[in-house]
Amino acid sequence: MRMGFEDPPEAAERTFRGGPAGGEPALRGMPVTEERPSWGAPVGEERPSWGAAAEEWPSWGAPVAEERLLWGEPVSADQLAAAERGYDRCGPAERILWERLSVFEGTFGRDAVLEVCASWTLPPRTVLAVLDRLVPLALLPVDDLFAGEDDVPRYWMPHPMRAVGARRLTERGDRPDLLLRHRRWCVTLARRAADWWQSGRQLDARDLALRELPDLAAAMDPTTAPHARDDEAGTAVEIAVSLWFLWVVCGRVAEGRTRLRHALALLGGEPTARALWLAAFLELESGRPEEADPLLVRAWAAAVRDGDGGALGLLAHLRGSTALYQGRTRAAAEEFREALALMEEYPEFGPTRHACWAGIALALCRTDPEAAQEALDRADLDRESRWSRRGRDLHAEAWASIARAELAAWDGDLERAAEHARRALREHLRMGSAAGAAGAAELLAQVRVSAGRRDAAAHLLGAVDLLRTSVFDTSYRPAEFCVVTRARIERALRLLLGGRELRYAYEEGARRGLFALAGEA
Repeated sequence: MRMGFEDPPEAAERTFRGGPAGGEPALRGMPVTEERPSWGAPVGEERPSWGAAAEEWPSWGAPVAEERLLWGEPVSADQLAAAERGYDRCGPAERILWERLSVFEGTFGRDAVLEVCASWTLPPRTVLAVLDRLVPLALLPVDDLFAGEDDVPRYWMPHPMRAVGARRLTERGDRPDLLLRHRRWCVTLARRAADWWQSGRQLDARDLALRELPDLAAAMDPTTAPHARDDEAGTAVEIAVSLWFLWVVCGRVAEGRTRLRHALALLGGEPTARALWLAAFLELESGRPEEADPLLVRAWAAAVRDGDGGALGLLAHLRGSTALYQGRTRAAAEEFREALALMEEYPEFGPTRHACWAGIALALCRTDPEAAQEALDRADLDRESRWSRRGRDLHAEAWASIARAELAAWDGDLERAAEHARRALREHLRMGSAAGAAGAAELLAQVRVSAGRRDAAAHLLGAVDLLRTSVFDTSYRPAEFCVVTRARIERALRLLLGGRELRYAYEEGARRGLFALAGEA
């Protein structure tokens, strides 16, 4: 399972028994392009629904090719024939459930089976017993539980079994109804992940969203809906907006930008303020602040139109982030203060109050250290006052650690500065934030140069270069905060190392990677 731009160490411990192991879900029906979008314009190439694809297959009695590609994987005719024989051996209830389980794109649990598959023909009181009888015939148990989750059975339907079930479901005429139930279940999943994020269960929220991403991705594509696309575009937008943290924080900016753009292009009415806020945020995170500005204007108008007071705080925070990205530090601090004034005590969506205090500290740490330290102190008090109800905002704390590293370096305490920078780097890597990890690594490299560890600094820069080129396109420009740091380090390294020696050090850092370098003292 891919988590962000690199797999964090804990992700490697997850194993699948019989299920799909690794690989990133393909973007369904929409190429990930790097052209600047026109939010609301038609995009991408449509992917037909499985039901349509199934109807184009030859008759099951006719000769078939040795292999066919199903859901990106080759499936042989022998496998399909074996799945057909297994289906024929099932009773009527098991056949119905087999067909209905084919709508799941990834793994699923018993609660999902109840939510999506139960009906008057397969009552909730019997569906789990039918599931237990079907497991040895058509399903594989998988172990994809994340830390702290209840130990409950989860399953995956192999592609040959799913192909048989999908074809029979289409023939029975039940596919449209099942797809709608599946989409409503995906909305519930996305809302649950968003609630977990806001309540401080941020790692759990990320892991839940990543595990269920194959199904969520299908629901975010209105072109596969059984009814009119604009009817389901609102559902797709809602899921994409609920998963804002996965796109903005957890290293999936390009994917989130593409999915939201695709859904908004098919939306019949005006987007909500929160959808436009996310669209603007994704443009900023992609290194295109000029594309975010008109979206911010539209989002503000939508918030006023809909009376969405919570969105006004989101927009003030985003204006502060944009100003910070552009190096307008005083303006950034003022916008973050305005966001604090507009935010509720417990924001139910979007960045937290702690994130605003961290933004103020970042904006002022190089020009007004005392004000920056005061903002960090206020952030600690603000966080502690709600500790009993809300957990830690790990993302905001990672950015606050960067500000603390800057302040420690200002005081000449290089050891403490390095520790704060390393903590920020590790937290950003754990969350999957490419921009945050790169900024923290460059700040740590600056501390290493000041401490006389020139090779360690060059290794970090080489790893950062590899990270940025693998995550962002060639037009990406880091925030001004990072540009200034990078320029300082490179000037120092060019004086300390020769051209060939510096190049070799960069290559060594790229080979080792940020995860390895973050663990070094």
